[in-house]
Amino acid sequence: MKKLFLVWLTMLLLGHVSAQFSVSGTLTNEVGEPLVGVNISEKGTIKGTVSDYNGMYHITVANGNAILIFSYVGYETLEMNVSGTSEINVVMTEGVSLGEVQIVGSRSYKRSVADSPVPVDVIDVADLASSNGKAEINQILEYAAPSFNATKQSGSDGADHIDPASLRGLGPDQTLVLINGKRRHQSSLINVFGTRGRGNTGTDLNAIPASAIKRIEILRDGSSAQYGSDAIAGVMNIVLNDQTEGLSGGLTYGAYTTSVGQGYAEKAGDVLYNVDGKNRLDSINKSFDGNTVKLDLNYGLPLGDKGGFANITTEYLSKERTLRPGWSWRKGYGSAAIDGFNFMVNSSVPIGESTEVYAFGGRNFRDTDAFAFSRSSYADGDNRSVPSLYPNGFTPHITSIITDVSACAGIRHTMANGWKVDLSNTYGKNLFHYYIKGTDNASLKSASPTDFDAGGHSLSMNVTGLDFSKYFKDIASGFNLAYGLEYRTENFQIFSGEEASYAVYDSTGRAVTDPVHQSVATDSNGDALPGGSQGFPGYSPGNVVDRGRTNIGVYVDGEVDITNAFLVGAALRYEKYSDFGKTFDFKVTSRYKFSDKFSLRGSLSTGFRAPSLAQIHYNLIFNNIVGGLSVPSLLASNTSTVTKAFGIGPLKEETALNASLGFTFSTGGFSATVDGYSIAVDDRIVLTDNFDASGLGLGVDVAQFFANGVDTRTTGLDIVLGYRTYFRNSILNIGLVGNLNKLEIDKINNGKLNEFTFFSPYSRAYLIAAAPDYKFGLNISLSTSRFDFGINATQFSEVQIQDDHWLDTPATTQAEADAVTAIATDTYDAALTVDLNIGYRITDKLKITVGGNNILNTYPTPQFDGWTDQGGFSDSVQMGSDGGFYFVRLGFKL
Repeated sequence: MKKLFLVWLTMLLLGHVSAQFSVSGTLTNEVGEPLVGVNISEKGTIKGTVSDYNGMYHITVANGNAILIFSYVGYETLEMNVSGTSEINVVMTEGVSLGEVQIVGSRSYKRSVADSPVPVDVIDVADLASSNGKAEINQILEYAAPSFNATKQSGSDGADHIDPASLRGLGPDQTLVLINGKRRHQSSLINVFGTRGRGNTGTDLNAIPASAIKRIEILRDGSSAQYGSDAIAGVMNIVLNDQTEGLSGGLTYGAYTTSVGQGYAEKAGDVLYNVDGKNRLDSINKSFDGNTVKLDLNYGLPLGDKGGFANITTEYLSKERTLRPGWSWRKGYGSAAIDGFNFMVNSSVPIGESTEVYAFGGRNFRDTDAFAFSRSSYADGDNRSVPSLYPNGFTPHITSIITDVSACAGIRHTMANGWKVDLSNTYGKNLFHYYIKGTDNASLKSASPTDFDAGGHSLSMNVTGLDFSKYFKDIASGFNLAYGLEYRTENFQIFSGEEASYAVYDSTGRAVTDPVHQSVATDSNGDALPGGSQGFPGYSPGNVVDRGRTNIGVYVDGEVDITNAFLVGAALRYEKYSDFGKTFDFKVTSRYKFSDKFSLRGSLSTGFRAPSLAQIHYNLIFNNIVGGLSVPSLLASNTSTVTKAFGIGPLKEETALNASLGFTFSTGGFSATVDGYSIAVDDRIVLTDNFDASGLGLGVDVAQFFANGVDTRTTGLDIVLGYRTYFRNSILNIGLVGNLNKLEIDKINNGKLNEFTFFSPYSRAYLIAAAPDYKFGLNISLSTSRFDFGINATQFSEVQIQDDHWLDTPATTQAEADAVTAIATDTYDAALTVDLNIGYRITDKLKITVGGNNILNTYPTPQFDGWTDQGGFSDSVQMGSDGGFYFVRLGFKL
C-alpha cells in the first residue's frame, strides 16, 4: 500500500514534465497602453511570471490545455484556457472582480495605484512569506515597507507578547488597519514599559496569518476624513486571498544562532548569562535556539459557476524562546516563546447579475511565554524569594493566552442607475489573559502557589457601515462620488485574577483587607513581605473595568478627473463620540500628469484620533524594575480621583494637520516615487513619568498617568525606486526603498506640574526613538524557470535612548536633567543587516527555499553598564536582539 501511495504521489508531482507548452503575448488596457507588472500564473501550480515594460510576457505551462490567470491591482482578474494557442494577447478592464476591494486611499473602483494622488505601497505578502522565512506579518513589513517599524520586545510585560508597530514614526494607534476595506479592531493591550509606543494601544497584525493575505496596501498619508479615527499616519488595508486553485501551503523550519560576539565578560565585569549559548538560564548549552516551525495551508474553491469563491487558511506556528546576554537580575533576556494557531476564511457568492454576498473572518490563538526580571535568593537579601521554594532565587514566567476573533458579513449591490451600495457589519474582539508561572507571593511564605491566574483584559468592537459610490464617466473626464455612514460600538474590560495573584497576606495567611487591624507578614528581619505574584501582579477587583462607548460617523468623498491629466479629490467627515465629543475633518488631494511618464501629486488634510478606552480606563499596581530593584508603582486611570488630584485633565482627541507633496516617474523598466510629508499632532496622548505617591496610602512609591502631554511635528521623505528587466526567460528586479524622518517635540503640555517629572528626557527619547532618522532597503531578486534568488540589505540609522539612570535619580530641573543625560544616554550605532534566500522549483508543484535573515548576525551596539531599560546588553531597537536566523521551507501546490 505504501508503494502504491509513493507511485501515485510521484506521478502527481512529476507527471507534467513530458508535455510542457510555451505561451507568450502582450497585455494592454482598454486604450491600448501596455500594462507593466501584471501577474500571470498557471492555475493549480506555483508557476508564474509578470509582464515587462512593454506589456509582454512569456510563460511555460504544463500542456496546451492549461488555464492562465491574469491579475493586476485595479483591474478585473481574468482566466483564459490556453487551448493549444502559443500567443495570447489580453486587454484588461479597469475595475474589480467579484469579491475584490477598492484600492486604499480612493473610493473609486476606477482608480489604480499608479493613478493615486497619494502614496500607496502594495506589498505582495504571499510571495514574501513563501521566500524569506519570516513567520509573522510585522517581521515581513519591517523589511518590505520603508516607513514601517516593528521589533520584538523583551522584559516589557504584555509587549513581549504583542509587538508594537508604527508607521512614519508615529504611535501604534495612529495607523488605521482595514481588512478587505473594513475597520479592524485593536488589541486590548496598552504598552506601558520601555517600548516603542509607550502609552499606546495598537492593532495586533500578527493575529492575521500571512498565508491568508493576497496583498497589503499601505497608504502613507493622513486619511481621517476618509476612514475616521486613527488614520493620522496612514492606513493599512489587508486584502485576503480569493484564489480558487485548490490546496497550497508550506512547511518552514528555522533557528537563531546563539553566537553574539567576543569580549562580553571582560567589558561587563560581572557574571553573565546566555553568552554564545553558554551559562544559559535553562542550563542547556546551545548553538541555536528560538527553533521555529510553521505549517501553513490555503485552500480555495469556487462557489457556483458565476465567480463565487471560498478561500480557507489555517496556520500553525511554534517558536521557542531565545536567550541573549544579561546580568544576574536579567537572566531571561530574549524574545518570547509562541505556540499559535490561526484560521481565516474569505468568501463571496453572487446573487444574480448585480448582487454579491460576502463574508470573511477568523480566529487566532496564541500561548506565549516570556521571562520577567530575575529575583535573587533570600540569602542574598531579596525577600521576594521564598527560600523553601526558591533557595537560589528565580526568574518568573509571564505567560499569556491571547485569543483574537473577527467576523464580517455584507452585501454589495449595483443598482439600475449605476450606484454601488455596500452594507456590512464587522465584529472583532481581542482577549489577553495573563498566567504567571514559576513565581511566588512572598507574603504567603512557603504556602505560596507557584502558578497564578493574574486576570487580563479584552477589547471588542462592532461596526455597521453603509456606503454608496457611483462613477460618472460623462462628467469632465470622469467623476466618482461616494458617501456613507458608520455606527461603531466598543467595549473595554479588565477582569481580576485569583486572590493570591494580587493580595498581600498577614502572618495568619489571610488577605490584608483592614490595614488598621491587620499586619502584613514579615521576614526574619521584620521587613514587610511583598504581595502579589512576582513578575506581574494580578488585577484585583479594584482594577475591574467594564466600559463602553458609541460613535457615529458620516462622510462624503469625491474625485474628479478635470482632464485626463488633472485629478482633484476632496473628502469631509463628521464623527460624534458618546464619551468625549465630536470632530470634523477634511482632505483635499490632487495629481497632475505632465506626461505618461511623470506626475506630480499632493494632499492636505486634518486628522484626529479618539483616546482609546484602554487609555481612559486602564489601571494597575505593578512592580517596576530599576537597576535590578523593585519599585511598587501605580498606573492610575484617567477617571480616578488620584489622577484629578495631580491636576491631570480628562483625555481628549489628538488632532493633526497633514501635508504631502511628491512625484512619480516611470520609463522603460524603471519607476520612482518620492513623497515628502509633514505631520503636526497636537495633544498626543502619552504615559507620564513617575510622580511621588508614597504619601497616598496606596502601598506604592510612584504613580503614572495618561495625559494629552505633547505636541509633535514629524517631517520626512519616502523614496521608492524600482527597476525590472527581462533576459533569457529570467526576471531581474531591483528595488531601493527608503525613509528619512525627523520627529520634534514642539511643546510639553505639563500645565502646573514639573516638566521633568511630567515627561522627562527619558520618555522624550523613547518617543523620538520610535521615529528613527532613516531606514533604507536594497532588494534584488532574480527569477528563472527553476531558480529564485533574493538578497535584501537594510541600513538602520543610529538610535539614542535614555536608560534607567533617569528612574534611579529623577531630575526636576534643567541642570539636574543635563547631569543625568550625560550618564544615561545609550547610543546604538547605525547598523546593516542582510537577508538571503535561494529557491528551487523541484517540479511545477513543489519548491524548496533555503536562506537566512540577518546572515551577518548583526546586533544593536552592546551597552555594558547594566542600566538598559529591558535589562539586556541592548534594548529592542533597529533589528532587535535575536541575531541571525537560518531557515528551510518546502512549498507545494496541489
